[in-house]
Amino acid sequence: MDKYLVGFILQDKGVPRKDYHIVDLNNNNIGYVTSGTMSPSLKKGIGMGYIMQHQSSVGNIIFIKIRDKKIKAQIVKRPFYDNK
Repeated sequence: MDKYLVGFILQDKGVPRKDYHIVDLNNNNIGYVTSGTMSPSLKKGIGMGYIMQHQSSVGNIIFIKIRDKKIKAQIVKRPFYDNK
C-alpha cells in the first residue's frame, strides 16, 4: 500500500522523534515518523511522517506512539507556520 508524507501537530504534550510509530484509533500501525521537534512558535510538538494513503487527509486525527503511550495528533498542511 502507498504511503504519503504528511505534517502533523501534537494535540497533547510530547515530542515526536524519528522512527516512532504512527497508529490509528484502534492501535493499528499506519506509518512512522521521519522527523519531529518542539516548535518554539507554536509551543507544540510537530513532525512529519509517512502514513497510509487512506489516512493522509488534512484534519485527520492520528496517534504517535511515544514510550508506549498514544499521543493525539492532527494532520496539517505544511508549512506549519505562516508568518503573513
